[in-house]
Amino acid sequence: MTFEQFATARLPSLLRYAVVLTGDRELAQDVVQEVLARAQIRWRKISDADSPEAYVRRMVLNEYLSWRRSWAARNIHAVGERLADLDDLRGGVRDHADHVVEADALWNRLATLPRKQRAVLVLRYYEQIDDIQIADLLGCSPATVRSHASRALKTLRLSSEHQTRIHAEEKS
Repeated sequence: MTFEQFATARLPSLLRYAVVLTGDRELAQDVVQEVLARAQIRWRKISDADSPEAYVRRMVLNEYLSWRRSWAARNIHAVGERLADLDDLRGGVRDHADHVVEADALWNRLATLPRKQRAVLVLRYYEQIDDIQIADLLGCSPATVRSHASRALKTLRLSSEHQTRIHAEEKS
């Protein structure tokens, strides 16, 4: 498979992955563009790998984790694809607007997490990767992965409880 064929076939998937990691469509496009530019130069080596897509996805993850622009770290907004678009299997009939508001709130809470904690949650819950593989991708131990996940989920829960208290106070 040529690089052009790979890029054409996998670009939408790589962009969705990057959007989930970054929370921002424009930053995701920048990350994927940078990765694909480097991948094109190394395509001969990458195409010989067992899974070129997994190789490029890891490049996307590494690029996101090492992104140096300070404005990007401060300006992750809930734009572009929303978690509401990623399949909600809770069932039942709900008002779509409530679902969008909840998804936006989750995006905003995810944006407050440190990069590695956010990456762990994305890899675990969006990519469905186990802790050992995540540890390999991040270059740390599985215990560190579990620690990042635990801290991230605790932060999200505390943030959710805080939001619930604010809404309850507003209604009273």
